[in-house]
Amino acid sequence: MGFVEVDSGILFGSITMVTWGIWTVLGNAASESIDPRTAAAISYLVAGLLALGFLLVSDASLAVTARGGLLAGVAGLFTGAGLISMYIGFSHGSTTIVATLGAMYFVVAAIISMAVLGDEVTLTKFAGIAFAGLSIVLITR
Repeated sequence: MGFVEVDSGILFGSITMVTWGIWTVLGNAASESIDPRTAAAISYLVAGLLALGFLLVSDASLAVTARGGLLAGVAGLFTGAGLISMYIGFSHGSTTIVATLGAMYFVVAAIISMAVLGDEVTLTKFAGIAFAGLSIVLITR
């Protein structure tokens, strides 16, 4: 029996799903053990070092355009704000609610992609967003 060919988007999306799920649970535990802001800083310091190490050992281009660098930097600001918010949320609320709402970032991305970037708006995408909203209601009750 041979290996099944898997779409790389599905493969890496699945890895992201599992690793971020584990990160959320460990981040919650860290926020219960130390100040959540400190936990967030340590978490992203380790992640940053891992990303830098991967960059250096891979064949990634180190060329940075002004636009690309600015966009990546602003993306980092939003990532950091979300990370800090999540860790503080863990110390004030239910992990189930904080993690579920945080994991819904894809709904925000889908809406922005359709409204601003011109991605096609379809009934299927609309239904997916509606079901995602319904899932929040069901999980947080």
